[in-house]
Amino acid sequence: MVYEVIQLNKEDGVAIITLNRPPMNPLNSQVFRELDQAADELQADDSIKAVIITGAGDKAFAAGADITEMVKLTPVEAYKFCQGSRVALEKIENLGKPVIAAINGLALGGGNELALTCDFRIASETAKFGQPEINLGIIPGAGGTQRLSRLIGAAKAKELIFLGDIFDAAAAEKLGLVNKVVPLENLMTEAKKIAQKLASKPAVAMKMAKEAINTGVNIDISSALTLEIQNVIIAFASDDSKEGMGAFMEKRKPNFTDK
Repeated sequence: MVYEVIQLNKEDGVAIITLNRPPMNPLNSQVFRELDQAADELQADDSIKAVIITGAGDKAFAAGADITEMVKLTPVEAYKFCQGSRVALEKIENLGKPVIAAINGLALGGGNELALTCDFRIASETAKFGQPEINLGIIPGAGGTQRLSRLIGAAKAKELIFLGDIFDAAAAEKLGLVNKVVPLENLMTEAKKIAQKLASKPAVAMKMAKEAINTGVNIDISSALTLEIQNVIIAFASDDSKEGMGAFMEKRKPNFTDK
């Protein structure tokens, strides 16, 4: 697959998607189409065990949707734009392997919403966050009102979305929006370190854990507990379960085969 506005590189079981529209890496229809296609490619590639998403340059992860495109849209076209972003971001969110956002700068509007679909968010000290759509007379349309509320709570999500303020990485970490803040020069090293650790884990169990959490937070607790048990049994039935428990009993390092 040839990509024009993103880059996709694979190395040692880790894929790196780079949003490649510097300096601000705005998200337009083509970016979402290519993210959609990249998600399909990575889902089908069993050699990839973890994914990192970052932005080209050091100014922005993604500074939001491409307003130069959006301002020209009719309401019907805007609906299609939002639906396209929804499909792409849901594929990233539900990818059967862990995804890390390495946030190297501005993550505003759609950029923050893209980061919200990732399992881990590692931010540089220079990163800034926000959902400033209210200042343009619109609201978040790529999951911000929903994923942000589920992650940090409705009260804080309302504060960020209603006020439209931009805040720094330290505040994002305090809110629980990001997992870790590191110097910009260490960002990709840290993201790759976490990705390699994730890649060393058994793929079946990783997929089952991610599915149980992602689905479970959106359903009632009884149904979620039923799902958890189902996913435990699927993981238990894997070869890696036998290898992992056998290695524990034998006091040796497990040799997982992702089966």
